[in-house]
Amino acid sequence: MLAIAVMFAVTFFEKGAPLWLLGTRKMNPHAERWLGFVPAAVLAALLFPEILLREAADGAPVLFLSRENIFLIASIPSLAIALWKRSFFGAITAGIATVALLRLLL
Repeated sequence: MLAIAVMFAVTFFEKGAPLWLLGTRKMNPHAERWLGFVPAAVLAALLFPEILLREAADGAPVLFLSRENIFLIASIPSLAIALWKRSFFGAITAGIATVALLRLLL
């Protein structure tokens, strides 16, 4: 129980301290604009390797730009929906539906 209580306290402080310290202050507009790009950058950093890379026989990642890469194909309608509708869930739904359809057809 002590370990759980310590983990709770550390997590609460880690996430709560910036909100408590910066919650009432106005941020610099440049910093606020810059921080607005962080979620998209993190998402891109997580998605691009999964979409564009495949593990070779020796274990090294290689670029996989092929018609057989269904995740790359599914990213096209997902990106189109994301840009057109500005909907995260619409983009996710389009990607999942495209992958399911491609797996069914291929």
